[in-house]
Amino acid sequence: MADIFGLLVILVITWLIGSRIEKNHYKKIKEREIRLIKKPIITYGAKRFKTNKPIKSVELVTGEVVISGDYFKKFAADIKNFFGGRLTSYESVMDRGRREAILRMREKAGNANIIVNTKIESLMVNNIYHPQSVPQCAIIAYGTAITYDK
Repeated sequence: MADIFGLLVILVITWLIGSRIEKNHYKKIKEREIRLIKKPIITYGAKRFKTNKPIKSVELVTGEVVISGDYFKKFAADIKNFFGGRLTSYESVMDRGRREAILRMREKAGNANIIVNTKIESLMVNNIYHPQSVPQCAIIAYGTAITYDK
């Protein structure tokens, strides 16, 4: 009985700490998104984008992030996985990672006017077959930053 109580206490503490970290990260992401609102516009295809402006520079820009969940998210996902359905506890990890990678790419673009042909890729980097492993994913956003002559 004491083992079950100890497990529940650890899960609650993990949930409290993890949710606070996640809320703080979302808050910082939102602040950076607002700050970067006038930075390069992102397009996901160059076919719709045409201009006659003279181009000053073209460069590849990337934004990478490796982000991890916590043991509470793993526990909740394991229960959900047993019964079936969406693993919403992992969706927030992927959302935070994707938004962070895009922000880092936009920050690296510097004074570029636009980023075209943006792609986002993800990869699980942990051992999913290990029972103690928490979800970790690497996400990269990349595109072509274009700066126009004034």
